[in-house]
Amino acid sequence: MVVSILAGGIALYAMNLYFTAALLPSIVGDIGGDRYYAWVATGFLMAAVIASMLVSRILGNWGGAKAYLTGFLVFAAGAAINAASPAMEILLVGRVIQGFGGGLLAGLGYAVIRTALPEHLWARAAGLMSAMWGVGTLVGPATGGLFAEFGAWRWAFVLLMVVAVVLAGLTLWALPRGGGSASDRTAIPMLPLALLTSAAAAFSLSSAVSPGAPTAITLGVGVALIAGFLVAEKRGRVSVLPKLTYAQGNSLKWIYLTVAALCAGVMTENFVPLFGQQLGGLSPLVAGLLGAALSVGWVLAQTFSVGLAARSARRVILLAPLMLTGGLIAYGLLQADTASTPRMIAWGVALFLAGAGIGLAFPHLSVAAMSSTADPAEGAKAAAALNTTQLISYTVTSAIAGTLLRLGDASPVDSARLMTIGITVLTALGVVTTFMATRFRSRA
Repeated sequence: MVVSILAGGIALYAMNLYFTAALLPSIVGDIGGDRYYAWVATGFLMAAVIASMLVSRILGNWGGAKAYLTGFLVFAAGAAINAASPAMEILLVGRVIQGFGGGLLAGLGYAVIRTALPEHLWARAAGLMSAMWGVGTLVGPATGGLFAEFGAWRWAFVLLMVVAVVLAGLTLWALPRGGGSASDRTAIPMLPLALLTSAAAAFSLSSAVSPGAPTAITLGVGVALIAGFLVAEKRGRVSVLPKLTYAQGNSLKWIYLTVAALCAGVMTENFVPLFGQQLGGLSPLVAGLLGAALSVGWVLAQTFSVGLAARSARRVILLAPLMLTGGLIAYGLLQADTASTPRMIAWGVALFLAGAGIGLAFPHLSVAAMSSTADPAEGAKAAAALNTTQLISYTVTSAIAGTLLRLGDASPVDSARLMTIGITVLTALGVVTTFMATRFRSRA
């Protein structure tokens, strides 16, 4: 029962982005707010980043049962607001609340294993946690698409709310109710988090202002705030990423930049169901499943890649951004006003190829992060921060994608091409960062 609660929390978080991406075309068609399309993901992700910074403190102060109960109930409250939303602005509030609860649940999943389960079950529980991400990838688009198919997007959020409330009830029954044993006294990196949140807001705002100078100004402000975030990270006493990231000559910065470049490509998935319905005339269910093609490639390739030897691992890390960028370029160029069935099959193949590139490299990037230092404790922190890097990349890329989508507003096919090719500029940077990461590692 304990494992079911831990796995259920991660599954709720993992499926949420894909679930909502499949619903969004129907939501916009019902309550409007198309200019805020990308904000739905950005708000959720930014709240999750902040929640991830608080996991150890909440767990230490309240204990596992209260921490999980808080996560499930906050998530349920956000889902309830989404279900009742009369306008996109209200739905965005619900998504932020949902993101905070979901980010807390995702972080708690691994943190509670040690205290809630006997040692002989740790490995099995950790494996189940990882499997939940694959479950979310496959179940999320299908479930969201099915609700959208029947025009019942509000009931989809009701379902999420009910599941979260049920898991909250099980938490009270299954997890020990004792308080925390060792509160984390490390200071919260307030300035870096404030700068990062402001940067995501600026990028998101650029999709809502008029094209031209206002868009350029808000994008410029976003870039400046990202630069400020990096300066604050390097110079501050506490930081979002491990201090080792900013040490001269260390490979960790290049590993994180590679993860960021690869994860930037994942955000394409949030818009594939929209393009599938607008350009291909697909039903919401089929469009939702098409949106999962990239993640399916990621999951299957990762299953194969985990068994590769170290020499082969270096090669697939170098290959990953090339496959991802090539797949996304092909997907972007294949967009057409009236897409035929063979063309849409080619979309799926291109997205699968792009996702396979990520899956080949990702297991070995975690190993590379742990290998960036001889200190086991610091190596564990470096590996754990990969999740934070993912969330940051998802957040910033989602906001930028919304702006690119808006710039092609007059034509759905122009929006699709501009957004996809724009994201490939970010993923192509991974070609450089993977070279630097593997080059530095080879010298260690």
